[in-house]
Amino acid sequence: MSVLEGSWKHEYITSNGIRLHYVTQGEGPLMLMLHGFPEFWYSWRHLIPEFAKDFKVVALDLRGYNESDKPKEQSAYVMAEFIEDVKGVIQGLGYDKCVLVGHDWGGAIAWNFAYAYPEMLDKLIVLNIPHPAKFAEGFRTPQQLLRSSYIFFFQIPGLPELLLQAGDYQAIETALKGMAVNKNAFTNEDIEAYKDAASKRGALTATLNYYRNVTQQRVLSLDWSVLQVPTLMIWGEKDTALGKELTYGTEEYVKDFTIKYIPTSSHWVQQEQPQLVIQYMREFLTARN
Repeated sequence: MSVLEGSWKHEYITSNGIRLHYVTQGEGPLMLMLHGFPEFWYSWRHLIPEFAKDFKVVALDLRGYNESDKPKEQSAYVMAEFIEDVKGVIQGLGYDKCVLVGHDWGGAIAWNFAYAYPEMLDKLIVLNIPHPAKFAEGFRTPQQLLRSSYIFFFQIPGLPELLLQAGDYQAIETALKGMAVNKNAFTNEDIEAYKDAASKRGALTATLNYYRNVTQQRVLSLDWSVLQVPTLMIWGEKDTALGKELTYGTEEYVKDFTIKYIPTSSHWVQQEQPQLVIQYMREFLTARN
C-alpha cells in the first residue's frame, strides 16, 4: 500500500475560486492543518489519526502544492489569497470556526489568518514559525539574514527550479533528511512521496512564488496588535533555517501564549518528534476548556 493511503480519506473542495486537495479523518470540531515548504499534507501523517479521535481533522494541500490547483500567475501567491483559501475551506466544510495548526509557511498563513479572522478560531497552534513581528525583527539581524539566504536565491527566475529538479529532486531529500536531527524520521518512501509531490507539473514554480512575493506576505511588517486567540508555539531547537531567538518576546504580541521547546528536533518537528508534539498539543487543547 502506498504511504499516501491510510485511515484518512482524500477529498477536494473549491475555495476562493480554486480547487484544493485535502485528506480528512474523524468527526467533531474542525482541526485544520497547513503544511510548509517543500512539503504537502503528508507532513501531518503522524498527527492525523491521533487527533481524529476527537476532531474532524483536515490536512490541506496549500494552493500550488501536490494535488491542489496551481494558478500560473505569480500574483496568485500572496497572503491575502492564502487567508481567503483558509476561510473558504472552513466555511465550505460547514464550520464557522476551527483549531488551526500550521508549520513553516502554513504557520505564517495561520498567524495572518488569526489576525484577519480571530472569531473563526478556537485556538491557534504554530510549529517552527515565529510571529510575523518577531520574524521581521530577526530579518534585520546578520545571523537570520544568513539563515534565510535561500530566500534571496529563490528570487532568481528559473534557476531555483533547475536546482531543485537536479539529480531526481535531490534537493528535496537534502532539505528534509539533511536538516533533520533524527534521519530515521524520513523513510525512503517518505522522501519519494515528497519528490513526487514536488515533481507535479507547475508545482515548483508555484511553491517558489510564495518566496518570490515575500514583500507582499506581511512577514516583514512590524505593525501588529495583540492577538486574542489562545496560541501554542512548538519549536524544534535544532532549526537551521529559523533561530530560536525569533521566539523570544512573542508573549508581547499574544495575550494567551504557551511555548514548548523540543531540543532534540530540527525544523521538521512534527515529523521528528510526533509523540511530543501530540502531547503538547493535547495539553494545550484540554486546558481551560
